[in-house]
Amino acid sequence: MSTDTRDRGEWTESVVTIRRCAAVVKGGRRFSFNALVVVGNGRGQVAWGYGKANEVPPAVEKGVKDAHKQMNRVNLRGGTIPHRVIGRFGAARVVMLPASPGTGVIAGGAVRAVVQAAGITDILTKSYGSTNKLNLVKAAIDALNKLRTKDEVARLRGVAL
Repeated sequence: MSTDTRDRGEWTESVVTIRRCAAVVKGGRRFSFNALVVVGNGRGQVAWGYGKANEVPPAVEKGVKDAHKQMNRVNLRGGTIPHRVIGRFGAARVVMLPASPGTGVIAGGAVRAVVQAAGITDILTKSYGSTNKLNLVKAAIDALNKLRTKDEVARLRGVAL
């Protein structure tokens, strides 16, 4: 399924996936929908949200609202990341490598949505293990949260680098 991207002011919303669930009732099947949404401002802030409703648009709106509640700040260096990092969630593993300017975003659908929402323009990624989009999004955000700048590492270690 392709990702649908919309701009709302400074925030960019990407619908990563929409899933349909069916409950069998006396009159037939009753459908409900789940939406996985990634929201970012393109300047280092990114989050994911998950919304469920009886129709698709309210599910997406709930996902966006959920994402705004758990916004994360990401350390960037120009249009890429400062160092190699591995994000994990469940059986999903996402490896992210910094890339030189002009490389572009080399990533699969779910990870690409996270990286672009964060404002990263040059990066190499590879996902291992689970292909579940929800777990890949969570692993990608876990990787971005592990990023540290040189100054932060020096301060945490208590040494000059």
